[in-house]
Amino acid sequence: MATQGRKNVHGKGGVRFKAPYTSAKHKSQLRNVVSTLIVDEKVRVTGGMASDLIKLADRLVTYAKKGDLHSRRLAASVVRSYIADEKKGLLALDKLFGEIGPRYKDRQGGYTKALRLESRRGDNATIYLIAFVQ
Repeated sequence: MATQGRKNVHGKGGVRFKAPYTSAKHKSQLRNVVSTLIVDEKVRVTGGMASDLIKLADRLVTYAKKGDLHSRRLAASVVRSYIADEKKGLLALDKLFGEIGPRYKDRQGGYTKALRLESRRGDNATIYLIAFVQ
């Protein structure tokens, strides 16, 4: 018989259940995926991640369109320091502010598109291709 005590804490009574997927993990995964989207300009994700990714990517492109120091610092708090181009020595943040932001200077939003692909074989999760609009 299980002992009585508080749930989800270590100590008396033990940990009976703890969710493996926290908000910190979700935020970290989202930062990784949006950085990959900036470097490769397309990425495949599941349906749950797709809507959050589109919101964050559009916000980052809006920061890049402004181009001031405050916007760069806000974007730098999200974007990982992935290498976008080894020959030029560009990081993902440099590519965002140097190439992607100026590309959409006349566009008023909707910088990404989501195409539904197939369902994943293992768990039947819907897969989307998220890419920047040309």
